[in-house]
Amino acid sequence: MLQRMILNETSWFGPGAISQIVHEVSQRSLKKALLVTDKTLLKAGVIEKVTSLLDRHHLPYVIYDEVVPNPTIAVVTQGVAAFKAAQADYLIAIGGGSPQDTAKAIGIIINNPEFADVRSLEGFAKTKNPCVPIIAIPTTAGTAAEVTINYVITDEENRRKFVCIDPHDIPVVAIIDADMMASMPPSLKAATGIDALTHAIEGFTTKGAWELTDALHLKAIQIINRSLRASVAGDKQGVEDMALGQYVAGMGFSNVGLGLVHGMAHPLGAFYNVPHGVANAIILPHVMAWNADFTGEKYRDIARAMGVTRVCSMSLGEAREAAVEAVRQLSVDVGIPARLRDVGMKEEDIPALAQAALDDVCTGGNPREATLDDIASLYRKIY
Repeated sequence: MLQRMILNETSWFGPGAISQIVHEVSQRSLKKALLVTDKTLLKAGVIEKVTSLLDRHHLPYVIYDEVVPNPTIAVVTQGVAAFKAAQADYLIAIGGGSPQDTAKAIGIIINNPEFADVRSLEGFAKTKNPCVPIIAIPTTAGTAAEVTINYVITDEENRRKFVCIDPHDIPVVAIIDADMMASMPPSLKAATGIDALTHAIEGFTTKGAWELTDALHLKAIQIINRSLRASVAGDKQGVEDMALGQYVAGMGFSNVGLGLVHGMAHPLGAFYNVPHGVANAIILPHVMAWNADFTGEKYRDIARAMGVTRVCSMSLGEAREAAVEAVRQLSVDVGIPARLRDVGMKEEDIPALAQAALDDVCTGGNPREATLDDIASLYRKIY
């Protein structure tokens, strides 16, 4: 069977890796950057770690800090205008998934102006040109947007989030610097960390999974399981390990897709602005349990990667239960809310949420086919 892998052209890892921005800009003959970020990171001084470096080396830039959680069509449109006004020729995306996704959409539209209507990017848009060069610098350890060919935009008018999948949008450079993640509060570390675990588990069990991505996803599960609790507790090595683990997960799922957890999480962001990582984290163990009978021996591997002992001596059913329980316990240990009502979901919205989840591009990759009634029942169970 024919398989494809798309990864960053260049990635840098380790504390202080942002210093390589200067080298990358120079060797690529880039002239002026639009920095895509949000006001919170700007006020917190996180962006200054990059701008001070650019200033010292006389590299011009303009800051666009209008990104919001679950970035909207309007945010992208304003960003396109900001890029043109700045007369920039490349993007530096600094932040979690929202700035990264916004930068991807801006970069695609600039070099493919026929897709200026942001909604036209939904699904597998047939763009012709690679996006504007992006240097992606994540400040959270979760989304792996810096290594994926996916991005998600919110259509506020229609209360929906749509996924865009385009090989042309991948950043040319990813800089995985744990020092840029030092300001994450524990709750954000927890939510983004379980988001990364969701990527690894869904990527491992999705219909498109194959041997190479399986290896990446299992390694990511191991790293995340051993590191997330320490990261949330403030351990520096734990943060650095999570930065790697989430990236490894991204290398895999970007190339094979996800599943129903993401399909159900996206509408929660569109309806109630629930942070994506939190939504994934609440839903994950429930969908895992629902999928279990359709995953062959894979939950035995997940249980082992999650540190469960004596897995080989378990029956398949016991191994599946152990995998789900290990994931559930990790969520509890890092303080993830237990129910969707805890993050603002309204029971009366379940029919609309279920329809949006059924229509989501991620849902099609789920190992178990889901009907509208199945999804509505899951929402009610988790409510």
